[in-house]
Amino acid sequence: MTIEQVINQQIANWNILYTKLHRFHWYVKGPQFFTLHAKFEELYEDAATSMDELAEQLLASAGNPISTLKEYLQFATIEETTEALSAEEMVQVIVNDYSLIIDELKAGMEVAEQNHDEVTSDMFLALIGKLNKHNWMLKSFLQA
Repeated sequence: MTIEQVINQQIANWNILYTKLHRFHWYVKGPQFFTLHAKFEELYEDAATSMDELAEQLLASAGNPISTLKEYLQFATIEETTEALSAEEMVQVIVNDYSLIIDELKAGMEVAEQNHDEVTSDMFLALIGKLNKHNWMLKSFLQA
């Protein structure tokens, strides 16, 4: 994969993730509603920032970020969620998505480093750190 393909795959994933988190924010129910309603909002706002930073990094390096829903669905490796899920299932889906994205970012760092693109590599490393923290918190929630 090229750096442009790696970043575009991430842009696609973060857009799908943004939509999924927004959906979970709207549809979460149960005793954890107030906690998760706020948390999902925090996470979808974070996803919006991440997708924007990825697209801007690609533009800064003379690439072309994908920018349509059709492209997001075509290039994303995470999937939409349409079924009704419990609050705990929603959290587990996000943990799974973050874990997949972490693995892809690690592979993307290798591509960036092979192309002497330290800026993209550093951006991916920062995203990995952020997602590791989110996953730690979400997994702790699931253990309660």
